[in-house]
Amino acid sequence: MSRGWYIYDKEKVGFRKLKTPARKMIRRIVLLFVASVSLTVVYYAIFALFFSTDAERRLEHENEMFERELPVLQEKEALLADVLEGLDNRDNRIYEEIFHASAPTLSPSTSVMDFSGMDTIPDHELVVYAQRKLDDVTARADAVEADFLRIAELLQDSSFVMPPMNNPLEDFTFAQTGASVGEKINPFYKVPILHKGLDLVAHSGEPVHAAADGVVTEIIKSRKGLGNVVVLAHDGGYVTRYAHMADIEVRKGNTVKKGDRIGYVGVSGNSFAPHLHYEVLRDTVVMDPVNHMFASLDPEEYVNVMIMAVTTGQSLD
Repeated sequence: MSRGWYIYDKEKVGFRKLKTPARKMIRRIVLLFVASVSLTVVYYAIFALFFSTDAERRLEHENEMFERELPVLQEKEALLADVLEGLDNRDNRIYEEIFHASAPTLSPSTSVMDFSGMDTIPDHELVVYAQRKLDDVTARADAVEADFLRIAELLQDSSFVMPPMNNPLEDFTFAQTGASVGEKINPFYKVPILHKGLDLVAHSGEPVHAAADGVVTEIIKSRKGLGNVVVLAHDGGYVTRYAHMADIEVRKGNTVKKGDRIGYVGVSGNSFAPHLHYEVLRDTVVMDPVNHMFASLDPEEYVNVMIMAVTTGQSLD
C-alpha cells in the first residue's frame, strides 16, 4: 500500500486514499515560501543588528580615519593660506623695491574643469588627493620662500647691479616679438644658425632707446652682417647691442640714460625685413633678452612675449 492519508468508506466497506486538491497544494507551497522568506529576513536583520561584515568594519575604520584626517587637513590649509599671503606681501615689497612701482595684481582664475567629476570621486580617494595637493603646494611655497630669501640677500648686497631691463622700443606689443636666442633658420641660407639676440619687429624709422644707463663703447656702420650697430656698456659687466639700425644718434664715448634715444630701426646689413636685433651679454656670455624685459610689460603680455620668442623658428637676420 502506498504511503499517504486514507479514510474508511462505509459504502464500499473499505479504505480509500485521500486526494489533496491542486489549489490546496499550491496554497501550502506559497505559505511555505512566505514563511521561509520571512525567516530569512528576520535572521538577516538580527545578524546585521548584532554582527558586522568585513566590508562594514572596513568602512567604519575608514570613517574614523577620515574624521581624524579632516581636522589636520583643515589646519594645514589655514597655515598654507597664511604662508601664501605672506609670500604675496613679500613679493609686492620686492617688486616695489626693484622697480619703484606698484606690483601688478593678477585675478586668480578658477576653471570649472578643476571641479568636474568631484561628485564621482570616493571619499577616501578625495582625502588622499587633497593631502597630496596640500603637500605639493607646501613644497612649492617653501621653494618660493627660498627664492625670496636669495633675492632679499641680493638686494642687501651693495655690489648687486640690476641688469638692463627696459624695452628698447616704444609702445611694444607681444606681436612684435621675433626669434630669440638659439638655433634658428636663417632667412637667406635656409639652414639652422645660432641666433644670439632677440628680433623685435618694427617699422623703419621707429626710435630705439637705451635699455639702461651706460656708455657707448662701439659704433659699427656696415652693409654686411649686423649692419649699423650701437654697443652700450652697463654696470655689472652687462653689455647691450642694437643692430640693423638706420640712423645712429650717439657717438663712441657718449654717456646715455635709460630711455635715451640712440637711433632708429632700419634694414642695414643682412636684414630680411625692418627690425631691431637686440642682444644682452654679461662678461661676454650671451643672455636671452626675453628674460630682461618683464619690467616694462604686464605679466600677461610678458608670457605672450616668451611664447612668441620660443616658438618662432626663423630669424630675420
